[in-house]
Amino acid sequence: MFTFLLVLLIIDAIILSVVVLLQAGQGGGLAAMGGGASTESFFGGRQAVTILTKLSWWCGGIFLGLSLILAGISSRAGAARSVLEQQIQAPAAPAPIPLQDQPAGGIPLDTVR
Repeated sequence: MFTFLLVLLIIDAIILSVVVLLQAGQGGGLAAMGGGASTESFFGGRQAVTILTKLSWWCGGIFLGLSLILAGISSRAGAARSVLEQQIQAPAAPAPIPLQDQPAGGIPLDTVR
């Protein structure tokens, strides 16, 4: 499920970038704001809604939604599911049993006199 949603997110990102690059600019940009530009160019005048504008809003919304869903899925995958699972620890490896011919220090008996 995570991989499927990730592929959808990547496809949506590609479509969104293409749609944004295909749109026509408002004209002027930062150059129109300096030196007595009207407020219409500062705030952006009312434009006709085109199919590219609608598609960019939809792709942006889908991108945001998929990103939030994937963030939620990835954060839940690493967390324990219950309080009991959080308290259960992996069993530790048993301590090695010392050999009969060696004392606890690890020095063989025949070298100690």
